Amino acid sequence: MRATAGGLFRRRRSVIPGFGLTLGYTLLYLSLIVLIPLSALFIKTAAAPWDHIWATVSSPRVLASFRLSLGASLVAAAINGVFGFGVAWMLVRYAFPGKRIVDAIVDLPFAIPTAVSGIALTAIYAPSGWIGQWLEPWGIKAAFSPLGVTIALTFIGLPFVVRTLQPALEDLDPELEEAAASLGADRWQTFRYVIAPAILPAMLTGFALAFARALGEYGSVVFIAGNMPMKTEIVPLLILVKLEQYDYTGATAIAVMMLILSFLLLLTINGIQWWSGRHHRAES
Repeated sequence: MRATAGGLFRRRRSVIPGFGLTLGYTLLYLSLIVLIPLSALFIKTAAAPWDHIWATVSSPRVLASFRLSLGASLVAAAINGVFGFGVAWMLVRYAFPGKRIVDAIVDLPFAIPTAVSGIALTAIYAPSGWIGQWLEPWGIKAAFSPLGVTIALTFIGLPFVVRTLQPALEDLDPELEEAAASLGADRWQTFRYVIAPAILPAMLTGFALAFARALGEYGSVVFIAGNMPMKTEIVPLLILVKLEQYDYTGATAIAVMMLILSFLLLLTINGIQWWSGRHHRAES
């Protein structure tokens, strides 16, 4: 035991000794994997003429690709937030034959290569595909359209929401729902006042993870999108096009803009998550 101004703290025994050693390893690893590559990206962009950078990021083609990537990612994450909750609720609260198979299917987007999922989605949602042939008479074009991009991003983002919500639902005591029902609360009131506040931080975390994953997705989208400039061209594909044209300055400028927007959106979502968690703790 060691006495300090704030009180007494018990010295814990650690399996891996040395805070300084582990901190140094963590900073070194993060620097090599994350900080140095991102710093190089900013340095490369800052060395270019600002008029060329502005002309690149403000061009109609680039703005159209940003609108598609950001809009489709937000819509896909929102869809996964709703339906991912239903999947997580079913896996946590019910026992049924084949439950382990369904639980394993949720992780399929993690296991299979993104190019394989993109080809499969294109084959299914193309006008001659299993699902696309039924949508075509209704005038709904799934493949080679923004809708196809949203479908692909929803597919790859589902596991993030489900796996984030499952622990929160497992920690939620069913007796709280029974107590609310015994006090006269209907199903909607029970969900609104008992379930929703408890799972909101996990829901926001899953939403943020699904959104971030969708924002940088390339492999599963490039096939089903059709890659038409100003219509179905996503930002990662546009960066690749710039690289193929040897416009390295334009590619890094678009990448930096994408990185900045991603940071701002994720910081906003994390801020909302922190506020909701603090508000929930204050109420409890």
